[in-house]
Amino acid sequence: MSINVIKDEQLVQSYINGKDNSLNILINRHRQRLMAFIISKVKDQSLAEDIFQETFLKVIKALKQGKHYNEQGKFLPWVMRISYNLSMDYFRKIKKTKFIRSNTEFNIFDFVKDTSISMEDELVNKKVLEDVKNIIEKLPVEQKRVLKMRYYFNMSFHEIAEDCNISINTALGRMRYALINLRKIIKQDGVVLSVN
Repeated sequence: MSINVIKDEQLVQSYINGKDNSLNILINRHRQRLMAFIISKVKDQSLAEDIFQETFLKVIKALKQGKHYNEQGKFLPWVMRISYNLSMDYFRKIKKTKFIRSNTEFNIFDFVKDTSISMEDELVNKKVLEDVKNIIEKLPVEQKRVLKMRYYFNMSFHEIAEDCNISINTALGRMRYALINLRKIIKQDGVVLSVN
């Protein structure tokens, strides 16, 4: 069987069963996409390499301890979440760089580098992100899933369609309806999302 035909889930199970090479295949399969994702967050090739390696150390540890990802979530989004959290850990260590994070379930990746931001503005921004998260949670499951895959994991509509086993048109349609429904919910709930 061709390596490209073997699903991520099968490779994960194979690695858990003791075939170390299965993890190498997974790393090589997702290296380019994951590196691009990390670089988009940290803006530094060398740092991205470190975070990439640390990500797979965490993956190995989790799999060895039997704490592997939720099958519904798929392997790549799970690994991307780990790399995102490690990227955020880096920014936490640098006090000069301030950022806002909505929560561990859904993040909008908004970085605020203005060191003059007041405590009041920061609280308002956090409230806005909390409101956005709550609004997204009100969407129908299929729309919410496509929205998160698109904005949380930076997946293309082709990848979303493949992952959800739907056509690209269906993926686009779900995104369109998700955005329409978001506007309706915002209007109904009277949530103000723009902050000066």
